Amino acid sequence: MRYIYLLTFTIFFACTGTKENKEENASEKQILNVYSHRHYDADKVAFERFTKESGIEINLVKAGADELISRLEMEGENSPADVLITVDAAKLNRAKSMGLLQSVEANTNHREGFIDEDKNWYALTYRARVIAYDKEDVNVSELSTYEDLANEKWKNRILIRSSSSSYNQSLLSSIIHENGTEVAKEWALGIVANMAREPKGGDRDQIKAIASDIGDIAVVNTYYVGLLLNSENPEEVKAGQRVGIYFPNQDGRGGHINISGIGVTKYAPNKDNAIKFIEFMTSEEMQKFYASNSFEYPVNKNVAPDSTIAAWGDFKIDNLDYAKNPNLLDEAIKIFDEAGWN
Repeated sequence: MRYIYLLTFTIFFACTGTKENKEENASEKQILNVYSHRHYDADKVAFERFTKESGIEINLVKAGADELISRLEMEGENSPADVLITVDAAKLNRAKSMGLLQSVEANTNHREGFIDEDKNWYALTYRARVIAYDKEDVNVSELSTYEDLANEKWKNRILIRSSSSSYNQSLLSSIIHENGTEVAKEWALGIVANMAREPKGGDRDQIKAIASDIGDIAVVNTYYVGLLLNSENPEEVKAGQRVGIYFPNQDGRGGHINISGIGVTKYAPNKDNAIKFIEFMTSEEMQKFYASNSFEYPVNKNVAPDSTIAAWGDFKIDNLDYAKNPNLLDEAIKIFDEAGWN
């Protein structure tokens, strides 16, 4: 399988140039051009399985969602991309609002609420953004909502990654949607004041920092805890075991989730292959694979979560209404900057 990585917007597929060139190239062999924000080893295995079973070769471009969306916009109808994959529904909806995706009919068995209403994108997996707390130093009765993390009682105790994280941008977008801009600003300022250290690293690093007694609670995605608990590294397993998992806002709107989803691009030269890919990735076989290897929640309604994350129990999910307004992402970034959240 051939993988291509995005370095700058000046790098193009050999087939990029004209619509006629794309169609001629597509007719020579079965291919699928994937623009993806995902960065997981499980994807490599999944893509290899797709190629083996379908005979369709995948060309992969990996970059951040905003970079990929900008590239799609710049390339226009000459874009070689067939699908866009991001780890956030708000980014997919931004691409949709810019006219970069198209509606397609894929034969899937999704849980309710995990397909765009216009079928411009389909969820692949989802993750809950939860509070991981130090089981040695935090009384779970102290925990309640995302909003409460701005309370002074958490001063010097919170661990959370950078504001550049799409996960944090979406979480703040949901807070803006639920509570308004002023409350969201106060929340961001409160979190900054309560940080145990400057944001650095990914979600796993926040959990490891709890295990190192740097802080007491971290805002993380569930699958990172699953990866730690199932790591071959004993120290990572130990870090995962140090924390408990708490689903916030269960008496209100519900816990925030991040959807990893896929949309077919507006000018996809291999549309049929793109639909086959969506159906393959959301099949029972592949949903079970992702559940047990990346520890994400499956979107196929016939597939149960892996036992690791199932052990944390069911939870009430916040709706995705905030994600339908991609302008909230810009507002969230502005608030982060004003709050000094690096």
